[in-house]
Amino acid sequence: MQRVLCSTGAFIGRPNGRDYRLIKLCADSMDCDGFEFMMYEDWYDKGDEIEAFVKTVSKPVVTFHAEKNVGERISRNEPGDTEEAVRLFRMNCDMAKRLKAEKMVLHLWNGIHSDKDFAHNASMYPELRDIAEAEGILLTVENVVCNVGTPMGHLKELLALYPDISFTFDTKMAEFHGELEELYAEENREVYGHIAHMHINDYKGGVKDWGCLKTLHLGKGQVDFDRLFNFLKKMGYTGDFTIESTSFDKTGTIDFAAMQQSVDRVRRLTDGKCLRA
Repeated sequence: MQRVLCSTGAFIGRPNGRDYRLIKLCADSMDCDGFEFMMYEDWYDKGDEIEAFVKTVSKPVVTFHAEKNVGERISRNEPGDTEEAVRLFRMNCDMAKRLKAEKMVLHLWNGIHSDKDFAHNASMYPELRDIAEAEGILLTVENVVCNVGTPMGHLKELLALYPDISFTFDTKMAEFHGELEELYAEENREVYGHIAHMHINDYKGGVKDWGCLKTLHLGKGQVDFDRLFNFLKKMGYTGDFTIESTSFDKTGTIDFAAMQQSVDRVRRLTDGKCLRA
């Protein structure tokens, strides 16, 4: 059964002190099916307490989003960066296993250096995949924004190199690059067949409009979600969906109503096939 998840990064951030205890408040306040846990760099030394706390939460962590410094280190690729990226990734996998996550989302390229040397980023995938698989976790590479190439182009390059690869497809990232339309193209059907997870977020702006990168709730931008979900149903997509839309303001106050509206709309768009909490 498909599930609609909330990203913890959608409601936990610097304005509310990156307080992981807000996960319980969200679980008690919302009708969702679980969480995608967004790892932050200041949580590496809190593994034991986060694991203990998550056990008290009424909804499960289904997916784990690796901390973004992993991709940034790989992309920068200065002396020692590759080794540090692997070290951090192992810590992410350990945390994901402790939280009983099934999948991991990875930014294989990230930050200002992004995809400047994509061949190096791509070469790192097998080692990271093997580390994740050893912990019983499915590694998925996300179509994140690029400074040089395009996400769809990179997914196709990765698929040519690693035919067993899995992807997380983010609607905002695709629309930012003007590539959401490419998902429907016949020549990209092979890429679609490797999508194991979906991030359902809206975007409002032009192609590579860097001032419009804020992750919006469904209906607040220009993504045609009716068309998207009709396509997913036609193609028989059976994976989960995560809502990542920013849901806290400058004071850290969480807008649970907006999050719930996005969750409810995804349920309607899947004809009610997603589980209810």
